[in-house]
Amino acid sequence: MRTFDSDDKEEVTSEEAQRLSLRAVKMAILSPSYFLYQDLRAIPSVQALSDSHAVYSQLLDIFAEQDLEDYNDFNEEHEGWVEAQKLDHEKLHRKMRLLTFASLAAATPSREIEYGKIAKALQIPRDDVERWAIDIIRAGLVEGKLSQQRGMFLVHKVTYRVFGQKQYQELATRVDHWRATLQNVLGVLRQEQTNAKAQKEREVQELERKMTGAGLGPGAGGPGRRPQQQAAQRERTDNDD
Repeated sequence: MRTFDSDDKEEVTSEEAQRLSLRAVKMAILSPSYFLYQDLRAIPSVQALSDSHAVYSQLLDIFAEQDLEDYNDFNEEHEGWVEAQKLDHEKLHRKMRLLTFASLAAATPSREIEYGKIAKALQIPRDDVERWAIDIIRAGLVEGKLSQQRGMFLVHKVTYRVFGQKQYQELATRVDHWRATLQNVLGVLRQEQTNAKAQKEREVQELERKMTGAGLGPGAGGPGRRPQQQAAQRERTDNDD
C-alpha cells in the first residue's frame, strides 16, 4: 500500500488501493497480536477509507485509540454490521478489553490500579481481573504484577497505543508524580538523619552524665581515673613526704 503515490489522489483512491487497504484493516483488527494502529492509519490509502468505507474507518479509529465503551456504542449505532461483515465479535470484544486495559495503565500516574477500577473499565466481574491482568502481560502491552493482598495491579511498563498531545500530558503528570515522590523520600531521609544525629548526641550526653555520677568524669580527678587509682596516688604522695 505504501507503493501508491501519496500525492496522486486518483491512485490512492483507486479501486485496487482501497481493496488492499480494506483487507489490511480487517487483518489488523482481527489479528490477536496486532495492537498498534498508528502506522496503519498514517497510510494515505487507508486514510482514504474514511470516504469510501466510513464505517470501517470509524472502527479502525476505535481500535487505534478508544476504549471498550466506544466499541459498544459503535455496535449499538451499527447494529448487525460486524456480523454482516463476517467479523468475529468475540475476538474484537476481547481485543478491545486488552486495549482498554493498556489505556487505563498508561493514564494512571501512580502506576497502581485498583481491581475495582479495572473491572469497571473492562466491564467484567472483579474476580476476573487477575486473569485479564495475566492476559495483557502475555500480550506484551503492559508489564506489571498483581498485589492480591492490596487488590492492586502494579504497572511497571506500558505500551502507548498512540503518542500525541494527550500522552505528552499524561507523561508530564507522571513525571510530576515521580518528582513529588522522590522529594518526599528525600525529606524522610533527611529527617531520619537529623533524628539519628540528635539521638547520638543524647546518648553521648547521657553517658557523660553517668560517668560523672560514678566519679569517672572530668570532675572526678581527670578523665578515665578510677577511685582506687586516685587513692594510690595520694598514698604515694604521703610516703614521699
